[in-house]
Amino acid sequence: MTAAKIPAACAPWVRTRLRTAPGISAALAVLVFLTAFLAAAFPRSVDAYEAKALRHDVSTASPGQSVLEVTTPPPSLADPRPAREQALREETLAAIDRALVKGLPAPVRADLPRSSYGVHTSKPIVAQEAWLPRPDAMPAKLFYAAPSALREHSRLAEGGWPVAHGEVTAATREVEAAVTEETAAELKMKVGSTLSVPTQGGRSLTVRITGLVTPLQPKSGYWAVDPLYRAPSLVADPGSRTPVFFWQGTLLLAPDTGPALLETAGEPELYWRVAPDPSGLTANDVPRLRDAVASLENGPELLKLRELAGPNTTLTTDLDAILDAYTSMRAAISPVVTVAAVGIGAVAAVVLLMTGGLIGARRHGELALLRSRGGSLRGIGGRLLAETAVSVLPAAALGLLLAVLLIGEARWWPAVVGAASVALLVCVALPLRTTLYHRRPLLHGAREDVVNAKPSRRRTVAELTLLVLAIGAVAALRRRGTATGSGADLLVSSAPVLVGLIAALVLVRLYPLPLRLAARPVARLRGAVGFLSLARAGRTGASATLPLLALLIALTTAAFGGSVLAGVADARGAAALRAVGADARISGENVGLTAVPDSLVRSVRAMDGVEDVAAVRIEYSVPLAADLDVRGDTERATLLGVEPGSYARLARETGQPALPAGLLKAGRGQGKALPAIASPEVAKLLGDEPHTIRSEGGDITVRIAAVLPRTSAVTDSGFLIVDSAALPTRQPTTLMVTGAAADGEELRAAAQGAGQFTVRLRSEEREAFVDTPMQSGAERIYGAAVAAGAGYALLAVLLSLLQTAPERRTLLARLRTMGLTTRQGRRLLAFEAMPQALLAAFGGLLVGWTTIELLAPGVDLAALALAGGDSGSSNTASLRADLWSLAVPALGVVVLAAAVAGVQAWWASRRGSIKELRAGDTR
Repeated sequence: MTAAKIPAACAPWVRTRLRTAPGISAALAVLVFLTAFLAAAFPRSVDAYEAKALRHDVSTASPGQSVLEVTTPPPSLADPRPAREQALREETLAAIDRALVKGLPAPVRADLPRSSYGVHTSKPIVAQEAWLPRPDAMPAKLFYAAPSALREHSRLAEGGWPVAHGEVTAATREVEAAVTEETAAELKMKVGSTLSVPTQGGRSLTVRITGLVTPLQPKSGYWAVDPLYRAPSLVADPGSRTPVFFWQGTLLLAPDTGPALLETAGEPELYWRVAPDPSGLTANDVPRLRDAVASLENGPELLKLRELAGPNTTLTTDLDAILDAYTSMRAAISPVVTVAAVGIGAVAAVVLLMTGGLIGARRHGELALLRSRGGSLRGIGGRLLAETAVSVLPAAALGLLLAVLLIGEARWWPAVVGAASVALLVCVALPLRTTLYHRRPLLHGAREDVVNAKPSRRRTVAELTLLVLAIGAVAALRRRGTATGSGADLLVSSAPVLVGLIAALVLVRLYPLPLRLAARPVARLRGAVGFLSLARAGRTGASATLPLLALLIALTTAAFGGSVLAGVADARGAAALRAVGADARISGENVGLTAVPDSLVRSVRAMDGVEDVAAVRIEYSVPLAADLDVRGDTERATLLGVEPGSYARLARETGQPALPAGLLKAGRGQGKALPAIASPEVAKLLGDEPHTIRSEGGDITVRIAAVLPRTSAVTDSGFLIVDSAALPTRQPTTLMVTGAAADGEELRAAAQGAGQFTVRLRSEEREAFVDTPMQSGAERIYGAAVAAGAGYALLAVLLSLLQTAPERRTLLARLRTMGLTTRQGRRLLAFEAMPQALLAAFGGLLVGWTTIELLAPGVDLAALALAGGDSGSSNTASLRADLWSLAVPALGVVVLAAAVAGVQAWWASRRGSIKELRAGDTR
């Protein structure tokens, strides 16, 4: 007979723990959920904006750059004529097009609606028709093309579609064609016009225009790869010594009429223009895409193309140049983003460890009791692992799921690794820390104060090792910069974290000194609150290094992220100011030669939001010599005629070097030489003596009165500023408007009403510097880094205070029995929390500012701030300390510490003291 199984006498451990303390498990799950979400969202965000940037760069590039153009000459003259004609027919070209698109190597994919094929002449043919326009008495030279799908890419504006009548051969004497409306307008063509194209046999091929068409998408590859398809162009004759121009244009023949071009002198050519489809491209496809393009241009894939189209087939494209530009920007931005990722990752890890420490401290008595009654370290650690995993693993999975749902089109495994790392850290940290802490019995009442604690030799060696690493990281970043040439360098990217770590260790060592100094005078005071608070602050456990480390890294990361955003904003503002010169700029369309009427000046000055208007006359390429002495190699500069008072105010408002207006006015009527302010280059050329130059209105004599490195109206390095009242021609050509609230639409309306004047706004120029998703995506990540750093800093303060909350409640209960009032209890807890809070806030400010100053020379934000990643000398972006990102999180730490201390004192005053005063309590 089998004995019945006796049920266990106790409830399962995990279920019991979750029912006993559900709040702690829920709080831990929420923290893990948020941290796992951030860990999974970061790599997916990077993948997403890098993929969008790649697709943006390929899709917005001009078709002449991105299109893969396959060309081949017709079959050899040794082949039979029918075979040569068949190679140029529509069905043959379409079959090759299908095979070519199908055989493209991955990840190259064709965008079929934007692709085309056909036959065109590769050399222009002189058109002798007398009715064609002939500028400079030069006849027009025309191309002839028979593109596919003309009806699908254009709209018939007049006449009828060109068609092929019967089978077109090389002997065909007449074909039909269409031209765009722009071509017809410029070349005086109309429906019914005919052109005679000479052929090799001596007979002419007549091309009759049957219709005028309008492109449906003028910027698509069908029309933009060869701009002459859309509109004619005036071209300079390369063989003429003097500037002589003639017209060039293209006539669009009917489909399947390519064989008619075989006998012409235009050297017909077969072409297939394959527009790339970027919709499925990601950043990880760039190496394979570059290899595929290189193989198509000159490699094994080109041999496959020649098997399809002919032995002389070639493929040309600038898609590889687009990929190179994308790779350069990615290489410049990625290390800067990695700095933010390392900082947030470090502070998140420290906060998770602090959470584990808080939970372990709260359960110290329980675990010590289990250990004293025979509980093994393996058994205790296994139970802690089980109860931790029950709440942590689902929370991490939910964080991963939320990141995947919110951020699509990204790789899975980096997000999975990030979320799994968070779950693994939390699941391992709590059991491991607790079991190691309970390896041997602990005596009650043992205390390790910060004031009395002495660092061990091992700690000293570890701190020195970290110091060496921090110095090496900072030195490497300052010398090499964030871009190392082979991706992000983790040592360089960890520089802010290492600086914060070293600062935390130094501050912990220095922390006892101010406490000892402050305790002596406070002990002589009559009240006990001050002395007790300092004594309590000095009795904080030596484990307070971890909260301080979390705070400093969090504050440093937030400050660094805010400084990056501030540096980007400053760089864009400065670049926009250099481009415009003021908040708005009104000038003639003829590069400064159109005079601005006085009525426009008055109307602009009267507009709402306009603070001041500086009227400037700008003359470009003014010879620095008298009229009779001007030669081809004469040095030239830009002449600025200004009203000294208004232009000096403009320089002051835009942050330019101060203009000495008095020097310009001082020369009025004093001799013949006008005082001038010059750039260093022009001042060096002219010297100190009076010099005659030729202005638009005649010769003037100037003498250099001052030198300015730059000025608002022009970006040239060579300029000369004089008083416009002394010029022979005084009318201004440009208005420099200051006033951030000026209405751009109102300015444009006034400018158009006065003539052909253009308006450029500083705000619009600034927005133009953000033209790729990579820039905007990196900025969003840094904005999230600032918010996450500040949030983790506040959480670190909260966890640090919660860890000592039971001990504080016991202290207040005992002191109330000795006559401590509620108000004094609040002050005691607030004063006790202030030393550490002030240390963290002041240390965070100091470390954040120091980190930015140390790392600024090695961090170039040009690629992140400016469109195209222009890091030239005129457009640079450097890191600078941002007051708000430094001060606000630090102030939040102090405010939160005071608020939590006040809430603890208020809550303790509302509860009874029986629990805290029970006999035998060792707290």
